[in-house]
Amino acid sequence: MLKSHIKIAAKSLFKNRNVTLINIFGLALGLATCLLIIFYVVDEVSYDKYNSKASRIYRVNTDIKFGGNASSYAIAPPPLAIEAANNIPEVEKAIRLLIATEIRFKKGEEHISETKVAYADSTLFDVFTLPMLSGNVKTALKEPNSIVITRQAALKYFNSTDVAGKFLTMVNGNVNYKVTGVIENMPQQSHFNFDYLLSMATLEGSRGNVWNSFIYSTYLLVKPGTNEALLSKKLDGMFQKHFEQQPGFNATAFAKNGNYVRVNLTPLTDIHLLSNRQYELGANSSVTYIYIFSAIALFILLIACINFMNLSTARSANRAREVGVRKVLGSPRKYLIVQFLAESILVTLAATIIAVLAAWALLPLFNQIAGKELSISLQTISWLFPALLTIILVVGVLAGAYPAFYLSAFQPIAVLKGRLSTGFKGGGFRNFLVVLQFSVSIFLIIGTIVIYNQLNYIQQKDLGFDRSHVLVVKNTVGLANAQTLKEQVKEIAGVSSASLSGFLPTGSLRQPNSVFTSRVPNSTNALFTEIWPVDEDYLATMGMKLSHGRNFEKGNLTDSLGVIINETAARMLGFTGGVLDKKIYYIPDGAPDHSIKEYHVLGVVKDFNFKSLRDNITPV
Repeated sequence: MLKSHIKIAAKSLFKNRNVTLINIFGLALGLATCLLIIFYVVDEVSYDKYNSKASRIYRVNTDIKFGGNASSYAIAPPPLAIEAANNIPEVEKAIRLLIATEIRFKKGEEHISETKVAYADSTLFDVFTLPMLSGNVKTALKEPNSIVITRQAALKYFNSTDVAGKFLTMVNGNVNYKVTGVIENMPQQSHFNFDYLLSMATLEGSRGNVWNSFIYSTYLLVKPGTNEALLSKKLDGMFQKHFEQQPGFNATAFAKNGNYVRVNLTPLTDIHLLSNRQYELGANSSVTYIYIFSAIALFILLIACINFMNLSTARSANRAREVGVRKVLGSPRKYLIVQFLAESILVTLAATIIAVLAAWALLPLFNQIAGKELSISLQTISWLFPALLTIILVVGVLAGAYPAFYLSAFQPIAVLKGRLSTGFKGGGFRNFLVVLQFSVSIFLIIGTIVIYNQLNYIQQKDLGFDRSHVLVVKNTVGLANAQTLKEQVKEIAGVSSASLSGFLPTGSLRQPNSVFTSRVPNSTNALFTEIWPVDEDYLATMGMKLSHGRNFEKGNLTDSLGVIINETAARMLGFTGGVLDKKIYYIPDGAPDHSIKEYHVLGVVKDFNFKSLRDNITPV
């Protein structure tokens, strides 16, 4: 019986091949779009799930409110990981990561700059699933000056993955690092991705007991069944105990002014989509995009299904006599419904095959637009094939259900007498489908226009500095005299300005700290701000404009104790009668209280965006 239904359905589709082709390609277009979006969504929600213990891994965060600014960070103090592992029963293992910058390795006579470098604790492999190709996973990062590299890095420097025991020379300081392990390349679906992991034991500062410095990305592997809220409370309690014991710190006065420093947890699998903190180890996405793209995929599929329904019911007059004759000859309505559903499923099957081929062909272009590296692998096929079968059945039944019930409901006597209008009902529902289809289409068009305007705004927005025609020369920190390079570069024809600084408006390097409006620093006269060392040519090179005061002057020795602030800092400092020549006090990192430095405000630079346009401009 089923075979008979399929044969009759195929004949009917072939007989009306023009409408069939329109239906097939209409559905195929909608399904191809949905498949591409599904690839994107599946990739986004898969981040960090390659870890076998992903459900038990948490990252430690820090929330700070001080000097009028509230900020959230993806980092924690150096001793927190060790203290948590030793003193909180729920914590099984702890590990810290610290990004290493300006790293160059030697390959023959060539010095190669590498950006995917980080220091890591030896417990890294106990927490994260990073398969080791050679070396001992238990001892790989225990000794100072040891390094674990990925397959890609091993092939790059040694043309082999069996390199445990060999040495890789870091040009910075001319240090030889012993390769103690080679791991498989880190998955793309990871919120951090490094090719070179240096032993944390190499860093002297990693063994310090400073609780008011926040620089390490810290992760905890907890025991099964651990309550996240209870663990977070214990962790913050432990932190507060040590933080309040810092020399010279008055916890009561600090809290009285509304200030706080707290630590909390983020589950590993939530980081990519739900975390947007400062000092993330990589560029995260947002779960909002998942909801938006999923809704778009659903709307497009809905339009395609409605289009199929309307085209099927639109030719009802051509099918009416067929239904009437078959009913007169004794065909039950349920067989007619199965017949029409079979036609719908056959159309959906053909559309799905075309959609898969189209999505596969368009995947490189989609990757280029989305900034992804998606591919159809065996792992993809393992979930794609069942998903496609489900789509064929669900879409086939949904798209064919209304035409099937609609056409099978024809009254044979009325139809055979030629009174088609009285042979069936349901035109109102079809009109509703047409209105719904156009409404969804208009909604998507409006959404597209809004997104276009947003992108246009981002591209045209005055950021407060000029990015065009600015060339960044990295690694000048390794030169004996970078100032000489700067002066020689300025002599090159076409170079209008040059500046030395490690801080760029578009860069990831930041240096937040506190400044004070009184020589006696406390939380009532503090401002938490970015602090960037720059030279007298920085503003001109970056195209920044002063709203008040003056720039640094070359050769003016008093300017070494001068400071330029942005408009946001000027407002938040709260000086009366203007800020020019007002005093600001700053304690350099690691300096005792008595070595506080006094600076005077030389000028105020117009606010410029150095974060996402979604974020407010903060003091600099």
